[in-house]
Amino acid sequence: MLQAFHNYFRKKETQLHELNYLFWECTQRCNLNCQHCGSDCTASSWYKDMPFEDFLKAIQPLETKFKRNSILIVITGGEPLVRKDLADCGRQLRQHGFPWGIVSNGWTYNEARHKELMNAGLCSVTFSLDGLKDTHDAFRKRQGSFEHTLNAIDLVVNEKRKLAYDVVTCVSPMNLNELEDLKALLIEHHVKAWRFFTIEPIGRAANDPNLQLSNSQFKQLMDFIAATRKEGKIDAKFSCEAYVGPYERKVRDWLYFCRAGITIGSILVDGSISACPNIDRRFAQGNIYQDDFLDVWENRFQPFRDRQWMKTGQCANCKVYKNCLGGAMHLHRKDSEDILLCHYKKLF
Repeated sequence: MLQAFHNYFRKKETQLHELNYLFWECTQRCNLNCQHCGSDCTASSWYKDMPFEDFLKAIQPLETKFKRNSILIVITGGEPLVRKDLADCGRQLRQHGFPWGIVSNGWTYNEARHKELMNAGLCSVTFSLDGLKDTHDAFRKRQGSFEHTLNAIDLVVNEKRKLAYDVVTCVSPMNLNELEDLKALLIEHHVKAWRFFTIEPIGRAANDPNLQLSNSQFKQLMDFIAATRKEGKIDAKFSCEAYVGPYERKVRDWLYFCRAGITIGSILVDGSISACPNIDRRFAQGNIYQDDFLDVWENRFQPFRDRQWMKTGQCANCKVYKNCLGGAMHLHRKDSEDILLCHYKKLF
């Protein structure tokens, strides 16, 4: 009964497709070289950073369509902190009625930068911590990255002003058996929110199958999240990347719903209009340099909102397709009829 209600709710949300979460991929430059990077970012990039004026011009029509402060702009990359104008960008976004946040590796997030961004109206922060010291540094391919990230986490946790935050861990065979110790560390540092992703074969990780969890390891992760939530010392949850059947209410606050292209959009560094930045870029629905963003959002995005085209390959005869709808968009490729991997099948 609950799943049937959720499926009806998801259908209505899709029909409304009311944008409330917009990624801005402001750069593809990054100061780290992580093994699993979904965007395959480097210190230099084929693309120049998008001028903020171009992004602001593209989203200004949203001010007349949606209520003020109803759309969160999440600035991502690459590493957004490589931009020296980030605080000024954020300040202008708040002036136009857009709350904003960042997704960061924390390498350059020091006390001075924290104060600068908070004074510019920073609303939310996500940092990635992918294991204990040696594991995280190896994963990020830069010594000292663990300390930098932990210091950044301490800054946001201890902030007295209103600031939403969470810590994200990308789980692989490298760090799976460290999760208990990592949990203890985060609790010691008073972290309240902890989110988990697995590593799919996209971006740089496509060339390293050793980063993917085996079936038994994936079940171990689900059991860990469920036990941690039951324990209640930290708000742990699995991301929205996949339907996980009997684990659904055990590892999340609600049931699986990939909102890409339904309530979540993105403007990528080259101007492409899509949803989550990790989705195959050939699913882009337009470009801000040729198209009106609001028109694209309202009238395109059919591959995101009608996912019957996903009912092929291993999804064609799946008994839980109506609950899953073919899985998350980032697990599909434009030139393939099959999903890259099925998390549900890992559990059975």
